[in-house]
Amino acid sequence: MQAELAVQRLRRPGLEFALVPITTAGDRDRSRPFGEIGARGVFVKELEEALLEGRIDLAVHSAKDMTSTDTEGLTVGAYLPREDPRDALCGTAELKPGMRIGTASVRRRVQLLALEPELRIEPLRGNIDTRLRKRGERGLDAVVLAACGLDRLGLGANIDRRFEADEMLPEAGQGALALQVRAGDDGAVDQVDDAETRRRVESERACLAAVGGGCLAPVAAHHDGTSLSALVAAEDGSWLERLGGDDPTLLGRELARIADARRPDAA
Repeated sequence: MQAELAVQRLRRPGLEFALVPITTAGDRDRSRPFGEIGARGVFVKELEEALLEGRIDLAVHSAKDMTSTDTEGLTVGAYLPREDPRDALCGTAELKPGMRIGTASVRRRVQLLALEPELRIEPLRGNIDTRLRKRGERGLDAVVLAACGLDRLGLGANIDRRFEADEMLPEAGQGALALQVRAGDDGAVDQVDDAETRRRVESERACLAAVGGGCLAPVAAHHDGTSLSALVAAEDGSWLERLGGDDPTLLGRELARIADARRPDAA
């Protein structure tokens, strides 16, 4: 679906496309939590290797799946116009104590618990159709998914509530598709680059990059077009700090400082 959207944008006379399916680590392992298989990057590594080896000329990613910095030798040549970046609640419109909510995302879990501390958050992985089906099979009250994914598949009717960013801060890059090419090949795709999406997503990625790989706490960053918001939290949801600002690097460094100060073994 994502690759097809990119081809639709890029298609012009004299240019031919061949879609090359590549299975990533995130695709292969649909049972374990993301933290056990590598978190960010598990859906892009194999695609990037194919690009670097010349087996493909373009990789299409959900920007939220990418690492916060570009892999050496590769660059994002274009971002397609951003779709709805919000998280969606499917199954109920209201969170109530004792409800069982399915999600594999630690970021979503900690923010759900901030909204309603008495929720029971249960791990849930798989593609969108699988997660919607498992909600019924496991008797879950609701599941949380990316709104854009549901919308792209024509499944928006399953959404009972779209969380506003001040309720649940989206993942950096959520809702945007990134067209990745080898460094120097930007010209092949730059005609479809959406400047506003690039401005916002690059700000979000820069914030996470400034946090640094040493921070293991859940983090998120989202630019609404006016300002950048970011958060850091404890994995168990016992605390959550949210900040706002204009400088992504300073914001990311402050998140890292807070996470470090909040570590149980911090002096």
